[in-house]
Amino acid sequence: MKDEKLLAILRLQKSKAIGDILAKKLIVNVGDVEQIFKEKSAILQNINGIGNHGLKHLFDEKNLKAAEQELNYIKNNNIKYSYFLEDDYPINLQNCIDSPILMFKDGNINFKNDKIISIVGTRNMSSYGRDFCTKIIEDLVQYNPIIVSGFAYGVDICAHKVAIKNNLQTIAVLAHGFEQIYPKVHKKYINQVNENGGFLTEFWSEEQPLRENFLKRNRIVAGISKATIIIESAEKGGSLVTADIANSYNRDVFAVPGRTTDIYSKGCNNLIKNNRATLLTSSEDIVKMLNWDIKESPKKAIQKQLFIDLNESEQKIYDLLSEKGQQLLDVISLECNIPIYQLSSILLQMEMKGITKPLPGKLFELM
Repeated sequence: MKDEKLLAILRLQKSKAIGDILAKKLIVNVGDVEQIFKEKSAILQNINGIGNHGLKHLFDEKNLKAAEQELNYIKNNNIKYSYFLEDDYPINLQNCIDSPILMFKDGNINFKNDKIISIVGTRNMSSYGRDFCTKIIEDLVQYNPIIVSGFAYGVDICAHKVAIKNNLQTIAVLAHGFEQIYPKVHKKYINQVNENGGFLTEFWSEEQPLRENFLKRNRIVAGISKATIIIESAEKGGSLVTADIANSYNRDVFAVPGRTTDIYSKGCNNLIKNNRATLLTSSEDIVKMLNWDIKESPKKAIQKQLFIDLNESEQKIYDLLSEKGQQLLDVISLECNIPIYQLSSILLQMEMKGITKPLPGKLFELM
C-alpha cells in the first residue's frame, strides 16, 4: 500500500466524529479513501450522517499531523496492518458493519484456517473454569482451531496458554497500542503468543488501555470468530457484552453452566436460561454446532453458469462472491465499483435469476 493511501486511512481513523460505519460510508460514496480529503465539503455534506461537526473533525489539521507521526512509527517499526478492503483482512470481520477500517498486527497470524473460536470469561476464574477451559481446548486440538481471546487475566490468558501448549494458533486482541502492554505481568507471554499466532489491535501505538477501549475490543473478539465461548462470568461483565455483540452478528454463542450459588456462573446460567447462548458441556457441542464433523465435498459446478448470460456488472459481483463468499452490500459496492443505488437493483435482478440471495445484515451470497 502506498504511503499516501495509508496516511489517508489513518487520518480518517483519527477523526473523532467519524466512526467505522461512517468511515466506510464515506469511502463507498466517494469511491476512494484518498479522494475524501480532496472532495468539496458541500458534496460530503450530502452524505447521510456527515454534518458540520463531522466535517470539522475530518479536516482538522491536528489529525493530519497525528496521522503523519503514526505513519512514521509504522514504517520505522515495520508494523504490519490490514485494511478492510484488502484480502488479508479477517473475512469474518469483513461481514461486520462496525469492524475497524484498519487493524495493526504483530506475530505470525494466519487466517487461512476458518475454524476460529473466541474464548472469554471472568478475570476471577475458578479451578472449575480453568479445568473446563483446558479440557475443551485439548479436546478440539484434532480440528486445529484458532483460539482468540483478549490477553486479560483469568479465562483469557488461560485460553492463550493452553492453545500454546497444544501448538494451536492463538490471537490476542488488545485494547491498546503496541507500545503498551496490559496487564504488565503478561509481558512474559508476548514471545510465546507471537510464535504461535500474534496480536491484533485497532489502536495506535501510544493508545492507553482505557475502559472504553476494552468495550471496542470486544466487538473484534466477537466478530473475528465463528463462535464465542463464555467460560465463567458474573451477572455483569465484559464477557457478557462480547456475547451480546456475537449474537448481534448472528454468530454462535456457547456458555458453560455452573452451580446456581456460584457468583461467576450466574452470567453463563442467565445466558443459557434466556436462550442467548447454547449450553456447553463438551467439545462435541462445538463440533456439531459448527459442522466441523462434516467433511467438505468438492463443490459442483453451478449449472446456472452454463445457461444464464451475465452482463459486465453481474459478472463482477458473481466473481467477487464466488471468490470471497458472503459480502456486505457496501463492500460489494466498493470492490465492484458500482454505486449503491445501482447495485441494489442489480442484486435484485440476480436474485430473481436464482444467482444470489440476501442475508440478514445487508449480506449477500451466491445461491
